[in-house]
Amino acid sequence: MMRAVTLILTVLLLLLQYPLWIGKGSWLKVWDMNRQLEAQQQVNQQTRARNALLDAEVRDLKQGTEAIEERARSELGMIKRDEVFYQILENRPSQKTDKPVAPQPAVSGTRK
Repeated sequence: MMRAVTLILTVLLLLLQYPLWIGKGSWLKVWDMNRQLEAQQQVNQQTRARNALLDAEVRDLKQGTEAIEERARSELGMIKRDEVFYQILENRPSQKTDKPVAPQPAVSGTRK
């Protein structure tokens, strides 16, 4: 009689534990969802940072000409009208010259 009660209680305990470990809202599924949530939050943070950089660049381009001028200078090598361009050349240790190099004024206008 005692064995039957013990067996019935053990079976009931196992039936109650099934949803906790393997069922629809189990610990394993909760753990997996938390892992997916953390991965998605990391992706979202990277996307926010990228969007912030793009937003700042768009605002710069809309508000002023400084960003456009900077790109024209660095990427296209352009200069303004009546602006003098100086190019500084570094002397290599094996090439020592006694003559100073005078700066050359750039041609005014834009280059294509």
